[in-house]
Amino acid sequence: MGDQIRPLQPGEYAPAFALPSANQKETVSLANLHGRPFLIAFFRGLHCPFCRRHLGQLGGLQPSLRAAGVETVAVINTPVERARIYFEHRPTPVMLLCDQDCTTHRAFGVPHGNFLPKDSRENPVWPYRASMEQFEAARINPAGELPEALHPMAANALLNAKDGFELTEVDNAIFANHPTQLVGHFLIDADGVVRWVQIEARDGPDSLCIFPTAAEMLAAAGRLRH
Repeated sequence: MGDQIRPLQPGEYAPAFALPSANQKETVSLANLHGRPFLIAFFRGLHCPFCRRHLGQLGGLQPSLRAAGVETVAVINTPVERARIYFEHRPTPVMLLCDQDCTTHRAFGVPHGNFLPKDSRENPVWPYRASMEQFEAARINPAGELPEALHPMAANALLNAKDGFELTEVDNAIFANHPTQLVGHFLIDADGVVRWVQIEARDGPDSLCIFPTAAEMLAAAGRLRH
């Protein structure tokens, strides 16, 4: 059982960080980004097909966000060497940072699931003290891409096979170390203050892999001007 992590809320300051980049030549830090607004999204590793898809969506949205004065940053739970190989073949305009230990995910308070022991009498509280039964009953089909709503693990396997994505030993190790990491989006203003937050699956495991839409992210960016 891990400690409960509270996501940063609007009005709080973003924590300092410094992470290696998969598509920049240097380490990128909060100090590098200070003075300009940025949207930062924290993902699972490349083993997650839903995360790979949303990274593609962010890449397509990046010109519109930049036109709104907002930089786009993604943090993935994959070692930088592995990420560089993958994104050499699938480049993205998004500033792509790597955090194989999820240290920055934790600093921003992006939750990861913890499961109660099988014989526990505690009331489940998703995702901090979830029941395995609650997770096993989950069925998802967030973009209608699946033939039917499937358990999240079955959905991952099907989409990875569809993509021809074969997990490497590195991917399997990341998944083994961080199997229940959730996804979070934070919009940070030029002064380093959080202005908008979106955390995956707030309502329970049936809303896993549902991420902010392009319209929601652009609307949040537009509100920075007011």
